[in-house]
Amino acid sequence: MTPDRAAVLELYPSLATLPPSVLERALQPSALMQLPAGTRLFAENQGCKGFPLLLAGSIKVIKSTASGREMLLYRVEPGGSCIITSSCLLGHTAYSASGVAETPLTLLVLPVPLFEQLIAESRPFREFVFHLFSARIAELMQLVEEVAFARLDRRLAKLLLSRESNMLGITHQQLAEELGSVREIVSRLLKGFAAQGLVSLGREQIVLLDRPGLKAIAAM
Repeated sequence: MTPDRAAVLELYPSLATLPPSVLERALQPSALMQLPAGTRLFAENQGCKGFPLLLAGSIKVIKSTASGREMLLYRVEPGGSCIITSSCLLGHTAYSASGVAETPLTLLVLPVPLFEQLIAESRPFREFVFHLFSARIAELMQLVEEVAFARLDRRLAKLLLSRESNMLGITHQQLAEELGSVREIVSRLLKGFAAQGLVSLGREQIVLLDRPGLKAIAAM
Protein backbone atom coordinates (compact mmCIF):
# COMPACT_ATOMS: atom_id res chain seq x y z
CA MET A 1 0.00 0.00 0.00
CA THR A 2 1.33 3.44 -0.93
CA PRO A 3 1.03 6.24 1.66
CA ASP A 4 -1.58 8.90 0.87
CA ARG A 5 0.67 11.83 -0.09
CA ALA A 6 -1.99 14.49 0.53
CA ALA A 7 -2.84 13.09 3.97
CA VAL A 8 0.82 12.86 4.98
CA LEU A 9 1.58 16.43 3.90
CA GLU A 10 -1.52 17.77 5.62
CA LEU A 11 -0.41 16.25 8.93
CA TYR A 12 3.32 16.95 8.41
CA PRO A 13 3.60 20.11 6.26
CA SER A 14 7.36 20.33 6.83
CA LEU A 15 7.72 17.40 4.39
CA ALA A 16 6.22 19.50 1.59
CA THR A 17 9.45 21.52 1.44
CA LEU A 18 11.55 18.46 0.59
CA PRO A 19 12.96 17.87 -2.89
CA PRO A 20 10.72 15.44 -4.83
CA SER A 21 13.34 12.69 -4.80
CA VAL A 22 13.71 12.89 -1.01
CA LEU A 23 9.94 12.97 -0.49
CA GLU A 24 9.60 9.84 -2.61
CA ARG A 25 12.06 8.07 -0.31
CA ALA A 26 9.91 9.05 2.67
CA LEU A 27 6.73 7.80 1.02
CA GLN A 28 7.92 4.33 0.04
CA PRO A 29 5.22 1.63 0.47
CA SER A 30 7.61 -0.32 2.70
CA ALA A 31 7.61 2.60 5.18
CA LEU A 32 3.85 2.38 5.80
CA MET A 33 2.76 0.26 8.78
CA GLN A 34 -0.68 -0.67 10.08
CA LEU A 35 -0.70 -2.17 13.56
CA PRO A 36 -3.46 -3.43 15.88
CA ALA A 37 -4.19 -1.96 19.30
CA GLY A 38 -1.92 -3.34 22.00
CA THR A 39 1.15 -3.66 19.76
CA ARG A 40 4.38 -2.71 21.55
CA LEU A 41 6.21 -0.41 19.17
CA PHE A 42 9.37 -0.16 21.23
CA ALA A 43 10.63 -1.16 24.65
CA GLU A 44 13.14 0.13 27.19
CA ASN A 45 16.79 -0.56 26.31
CA GLN A 46 15.82 -1.42 22.72
CA GLY A 47 17.61 0.24 19.81
CA CYS A 48 15.71 2.70 17.61
CA LYS A 49 15.02 1.58 14.05
CA GLY A 50 13.27 4.63 12.60
CA PHE A 51 11.34 7.86 13.14
CA PRO A 52 7.54 7.38 13.26
CA LEU A 53 5.07 9.81 11.71
CA LEU A 54 1.63 8.92 13.02
CA LEU A 55 -1.18 9.13 10.45
CA ALA A 56 -4.02 7.59 12.48
CA GLY A 57 -4.50 6.27 16.01
CA SER A 58 -2.88 6.97 19.36
CA ILE A 59 0.37 5.79 20.97
CA LYS A 60 0.96 5.90 24.71
CA VAL A 61 4.54 6.24 25.94
CA ILE A 62 5.05 4.73 29.38
CA LYS A 63 7.84 4.36 31.94
CA SER A 64 8.06 1.18 34.00
CA THR A 65 9.57 0.70 37.44
CA ALA A 66 11.42 -2.34 38.79
CA SER A 67 8.32 -3.23 40.82
CA GLY A 68 6.21 -3.44 37.66
CA ARG A 69 4.31 -0.16 38.05
CA GLU A 70 3.81 1.92 34.94
CA MET A 71 3.32 5.65 34.44
CA LEU A 72 2.01 7.38 31.35
CA LEU A 73 4.49 10.00 30.16
CA TYR A 74 2.57 11.28 27.15
CA ARG A 75 0.50 10.31 24.14
CA VAL A 76 1.40 10.68 20.48
CA GLU A 77 -1.45 11.74 18.19
CA PRO A 78 -1.58 12.15 14.37
CA GLY A 79 0.60 15.05 13.29
CA GLY A 80 3.03 14.50 16.14
CA SER A 81 5.85 12.12 16.90
CA CYS A 82 7.79 10.69 19.81
CA ILE A 83 10.51 12.83 21.40
CA ILE A 84 12.06 9.79 23.07
CA THR A 85 12.54 8.34 19.59
CA SER A 86 14.02 11.66 18.43
CA SER A 87 16.34 11.67 21.43
CA CYS A 88 17.47 8.10 20.73
CA LEU A 89 18.20 8.89 17.09
CA LEU A 90 20.03 12.14 17.80
CA GLY A 91 22.00 10.76 20.74
CA HIS A 92 22.51 7.24 19.35
CA THR A 93 21.10 5.74 22.55
CA ALA A 94 18.56 3.06 23.41
CA TYR A 95 14.97 3.74 24.40
CA SER A 96 14.37 4.83 27.99
CA ALA A 97 10.61 4.11 27.89
CA SER A 98 8.10 1.93 26.05
CA GLY A 99 5.57 2.78 23.34
CA VAL A 100 2.27 0.90 22.97
CA ALA A 101 -0.50 1.25 20.39
CA GLU A 102 -3.50 2.49 22.34
CA THR A 103 -5.71 2.08 19.26
CA PRO A 104 -5.16 0.60 15.79
CA LEU A 105 -2.38 2.58 14.14
CA THR A 106 -1.36 3.77 10.71
CA LEU A 107 2.14 5.22 10.66
CA LEU A 108 4.96 6.07 8.35
CA VAL A 109 8.42 5.12 9.61
CA LEU A 110 11.35 7.11 8.25
CA PRO A 111 14.57 5.06 8.08
CA VAL A 112 17.38 6.27 10.32
CA PRO A 113 19.62 7.47 7.44
CA LEU A 114 16.74 9.52 5.98
CA PHE A 115 15.93 11.03 9.39
CA GLU A 116 19.57 12.05 9.82
CA GLN A 117 19.61 13.57 6.31
CA LEU A 118 16.44 15.57 6.99
CA ILE A 119 17.78 16.87 10.31
CA ALA A 120 20.98 18.00 8.57
CA GLU A 121 19.49 19.42 5.36
CA SER A 122 15.87 20.46 5.98
CA ARG A 123 15.33 23.46 8.25
CA PRO A 124 11.50 23.04 8.37
CA PHE A 125 11.85 19.38 9.40
CA ARG A 126 14.51 20.24 11.95
CA GLU A 127 12.28 22.96 13.42
CA PHE A 128 9.37 20.49 13.55
CA VAL A 129 11.46 18.02 15.59
CA PHE A 130 12.81 20.69 17.94
CA HIS A 131 9.32 22.16 18.42
CA LEU A 132 8.22 18.69 19.53
CA PHE A 133 11.02 18.67 22.08
CA SER A 134 9.98 22.06 23.42
CA ALA A 135 6.29 21.15 23.74
CA ARG A 136 6.90 17.72 25.27
CA ILE A 137 9.47 18.96 27.78
CA ALA A 138 6.93 21.53 29.00
CA GLU A 139 4.36 18.71 29.40
CA LEU A 140 6.82 16.49 31.24
CA MET A 141 7.85 19.31 33.58
CA GLN A 142 4.18 19.81 34.44
CA LEU A 143 3.84 16.06 35.02
CA VAL A 144 6.85 16.06 37.36
CA GLU A 145 5.39 19.00 39.28
CA GLU A 146 2.03 17.30 39.67
CA VAL A 147 3.51 13.96 40.73
CA ALA A 148 5.85 15.62 43.23
CA PHE A 149 3.55 18.24 44.72
CA ALA A 150 -0.13 17.75 43.83
CA ARG A 151 -2.47 15.60 45.91
CA LEU A 152 -3.57 12.43 44.15
CA ASP A 153 -7.29 13.18 44.57
CA ARG A 154 -6.76 16.49 42.78
CA ARG A 155 -4.86 14.82 39.94
CA LEU A 156 -7.52 12.11 39.64
CA ALA A 157 -10.30 14.72 39.44
CA LYS A 158 -8.38 16.60 36.73
CA LEU A 159 -7.83 13.37 34.79
CA LEU A 160 -11.54 12.49 34.89
CA LEU A 161 -12.49 16.02 33.81
CA SER A 162 -10.06 15.89 30.88
CA ARG A 163 -12.33 13.38 29.13
CA GLU A 164 -15.02 14.96 26.94
CA SER A 165 -17.69 12.39 27.74
CA ASN A 166 -19.34 11.93 31.13
CA MET A 167 -19.38 8.17 30.58
CA LEU A 168 -15.85 6.76 30.69
CA GLY A 169 -15.06 3.21 29.62
CA ILE A 170 -11.89 2.88 31.66
CA THR A 171 -10.61 0.63 34.44
CA HIS A 172 -9.17 1.66 37.80
CA GLN A 173 -5.87 0.08 36.71
CA GLN A 174 -5.71 2.25 33.59
CA LEU A 175 -6.31 5.37 35.66
CA ALA A 176 -3.61 4.27 38.11
CA GLU A 177 -1.12 3.86 35.26
CA GLU A 178 -1.87 7.33 33.93
CA LEU A 179 -1.39 8.79 37.40
CA GLY A 180 1.72 6.78 38.25
CA SER A 181 -0.05 5.26 41.26
CA VAL A 182 -1.49 1.86 42.20
CA ARG A 183 -4.98 0.53 41.57
CA GLU A 184 -5.87 0.13 45.24
CA ILE A 185 -5.31 3.81 46.02
CA VAL A 186 -7.18 4.99 42.92
CA SER A 187 -10.10 2.65 43.73
CA ARG A 188 -10.28 4.07 47.25
CA LEU A 189 -10.36 7.64 45.94
CA LEU A 190 -13.04 6.76 43.37
CA LYS A 191 -15.19 5.19 46.08
CA GLY A 192 -14.81 8.44 48.01
CA PHE A 193 -15.92 10.42 44.95
CA ALA A 194 -18.88 8.06 44.58
CA ALA A 195 -19.85 8.52 48.22
CA GLN A 196 -19.92 12.30 47.62
CA GLY A 197 -22.18 11.85 44.59
CA LEU A 198 -19.51 13.03 42.16
CA VAL A 199 -19.30 9.81 40.12
CA SER A 200 -21.07 6.50 39.67
CA LEU A 201 -18.92 3.37 39.43
CA GLY A 202 -19.63 0.29 37.32
CA ARG A 203 -17.69 -2.56 35.76
CA GLU A 204 -14.95 -0.91 33.64
CA GLN A 205 -17.09 2.23 33.60
CA ILE A 206 -17.16 5.53 35.46
CA VAL A 207 -19.99 8.03 35.01
CA LEU A 208 -19.31 11.67 35.94
CA LEU A 209 -22.35 12.98 37.83
CA ASP A 210 -21.07 16.30 39.16
CA ARG A 211 -18.44 18.06 37.06
CA PRO A 212 -18.56 21.28 39.17
CA GLY A 213 -17.87 19.20 42.28
CA LEU A 214 -14.90 17.50 40.58
CA LYS A 215 -13.64 20.91 39.40
CA ALA A 216 -13.71 22.10 43.02
CA ILE A 217 -11.47 19.17 44.04
CA ALA A 218 -9.18 19.70 41.02
CA ALA A 219 -8.71 23.34 42.02
CA MET A 220 -7.73 22.62 45.65
